[in-house]
Amino acid sequence: METAPIILFTYNRLKHTRATVEALQQNKEAENSKLIIFSDAAANEIHTVKVNEVRNYIKTITGFESIEIIEREKNYGLGQNIIEGVTQVINQYGKVIVLEDDLITSPFFLQYMNDALNLYVHEKKVVSVHGYVYPVKQQLPETFFLRGADCLGWGTWKRGWDNFEKDGKVLLNTLIEKNLVKEFDFFNAYPYTQMLRDQIAGKNSSWAVRWYASAFIKDLYTLYPARSLVFHSGGDGTGINAGYDNLLDVTLSDLPIEMKKITVEQDDWAYNAYVEFHKKFTNPPLSYRIRRALKKVKVNFQKK
Repeated sequence: METAPIILFTYNRLKHTRATVEALQQNKEAENSKLIIFSDAAANEIHTVKVNEVRNYIKTITGFESIEIIEREKNYGLGQNIIEGVTQVINQYGKVIVLEDDLITSPFFLQYMNDALNLYVHEKKVVSVHGYVYPVKQQLPETFFLRGADCLGWGTWKRGWDNFEKDGKVLLNTLIEKNLVKEFDFFNAYPYTQMLRDQIAGKNSSWAVRWYASAFIKDLYTLYPARSLVFHSGGDGTGINAGYDNLLDVTLSDLPIEMKKITVEQDDWAYNAYVEFHKKFTNPPLSYRIRRALKKVKVNFQKK
C-alpha cells in the first residue's frame, strides 16, 4: 500500500501526545509511514517546562518508517502551526494525514485513511477524508460523504488543500452572498458562522472553521466512516480551544472499514443525523451542563 506521511502537531501535553503516538503505533501501516512532528514553542515561560517534556519524549519515538521533528523557535499558535505545517508537507509529498496531540486512533485508522486517499485521488469533488464520526444514534452507511471538510483526524491531497482560504472575511462574505449560511450551520443546529465571525474578530484562531468553509463554498465533499476511528481526548478541558465536552466521546471501531468507491454526493441520512446531534450538542440537558461547568472549574484550577 502506498502510504501518506503523517503529520502530528504537538504543544505541551505529554500525556496526550504519548497516548496519540502509542495508538498510532498499533496500526500495522505505521512501520511503512513517515511521521513528521511539528512541536510548537512555548507561548510563555510557564509552558516552557511542559513543552520541553514533550520535545524530549518525541525524540524517543520509534515504530515508523522515518521520523522528522520540526521544533518551532517561536510560538505559532495552533492555527498558524497547522496551516503552515500542512502546506509545507503537502507541497513536498502531495498528500498528508493530519493529527493533533489529543486524538486517539483505532488500529484501523491508517488503513482507512490510506485506502481512501488512494481510491479517491483523482476525484476532484472529494476534498478530504475524515476519521472521526459523531456518536449519532442512527446507523450510518459504511462510508458516506458530507459537504465541507473536517478537523479530527483527516487527510487530503495537494489539490484539496489548495482550496484552503485563510481570509475569514472572504469566506464569510461568500457564504452570505450565496445564501449558504443556514445550510453551513446545519440548518441553524450549530453556530459555525458565528465561529467564523469570531475568528475574523480575533476571538479565536480556528483554522478548522476556515477549512470547513473553504470546502463547503466550493461544493466539495469529505468521506466519513460508519464507525469512528478517532477518539478526541481533548474533551477533558486541557486543550487551547476545547472545553470539557464528553458528548463528543465515542467508542473506537474494533473492525476495519470496508472501502469501496461510492457516488460523490451528500448522504442525506447522515446529514440529518448530524443535524440532530448538533442540536443536542448545542442544547444539552441541564444535568450535563452542570457537570460540564463543575469539570471546567476543576480543570482550570488544576492548570494554575
